[in-house]
Amino acid sequence: MVVTGLGAVTPLGTGVEKTWNAICAGQSGIARITRFDPAGYDAQIAGEVKDFDPAQFIEKKEIKKMDAFIHYAVGAAQMAVDDAGYKIAPEEATRVGVYIGSGIGGLGSIEYYHKILQEKGPGRVSPFFIPMTIINLASGQVAIRMGAKGPNSCAVTACATGNHCIGDAFRLIQRDEADVMVAGGTEAAITPLGVAGFASAKALSFRNDEPTRASRPFDRDRDGFVLGEGAGVLVLEELDHARRRGARIYAEVIGYAMNSDAYHITAPPEEGEGAVRCMELALKDAGVAKDQVGYINAHGTSTMADAIETKAIKQVFGEQAYRIPVSSTKSMTGHLLGAAGGIEAIFSILAIHHGLLPPTINLEHPDPACDLDYVPNQVRSASPSVALSNSFGFGGVNACVLFRRMDA
Repeated sequence: MVVTGLGAVTPLGTGVEKTWNAICAGQSGIARITRFDPAGYDAQIAGEVKDFDPAQFIEKKEIKKMDAFIHYAVGAAQMAVDDAGYKIAPEEATRVGVYIGSGIGGLGSIEYYHKILQEKGPGRVSPFFIPMTIINLASGQVAIRMGAKGPNSCAVTACATGNHCIGDAFRLIQRDEADVMVAGGTEAAITPLGVAGFASAKALSFRNDEPTRASRPFDRDRDGFVLGEGAGVLVLEELDHARRRGARIYAEVIGYAMNSDAYHITAPPEEGEGAVRCMELALKDAGVAKDQVGYINAHGTSTMADAIETKAIKQVFGEQAYRIPVSSTKSMTGHLLGAAGGIEAIFSILAIHHGLLPPTINLEHPDPACDLDYVPNQVRSASPSVALSNSFGFGGVNACVLFRRMDA
């Protein structure tokens, strides 16, 4: 199973190249919210997508029939397929599938049309309201546009959504139910209700006066995550299929695991037991030794859970944990919720493809409980052959995916 195409819409820019260059430069995509007036909100900062034009990917008359989370998914998927140099032939359409999920879906449209309903009555609610808000329409719209008639589904597992979609797509190809899968996550929850809800849960950073320094995973002074938005989509392909068409290969997908903490609706258990088991199951699935892992893209949200993930990594890798570079790219993008796994899979793949490890920026005063090598503040040259991408979500869901450099 190999990755042949990548597509990204992020707070750092539209397109993989623009986003990756910003990541390697240690740039932050966090700023004061402009989508609505955040005055009066405890959290007034976010990682907004700033340069995405849906008209580049979607017909003008169709744009208004979709929520922004679908816009981002369609854009990222099209960029990924173009990057893969792949166009679906009619005779193989039933062997090509789409698996793109979201943690929240069309929250912006739900808020907007609830207001329309209250102010103008039920007759003014758009007939496209339901298909513009339900989560599986991200996959649905992508499949319709591409003519992909194979498996079509989505995971909805909070912040683990992107990894679950990639891993489940991986399994579909393994089971010979598809040759190609377009997979990842998308999110557009920077809305008045979305920000208010996460802020009320005391999950967000309130460092409103220093937006670029607000997301600071593993730092002693972290005070919550910063809400982000966007999409990350991969083209996964069976190896022989990719070779027959002469595709460029970024990396191999070698392992996947999912499980549950069965502990709490938002918090992980203090010993990180579920994360430990999930990483170990992914390593077992991949059939690789622990000392082969050369980079970990951590879930690293800039919350107190960073210490728990650190503890879990040390339980899995023992003394080897201190020799594995670990970074949280959420320090630059914010937390993309259901899209996080998709975009962080891309960063993990590019790390092993280019031999560059993304930094964890804003790591100025490391938490004593967070004592691993977090690639602080500057990109690092390295040659990892295997990368692990972690995603953990509300409801106690965990998902880990492993990638390997092809020449390894």
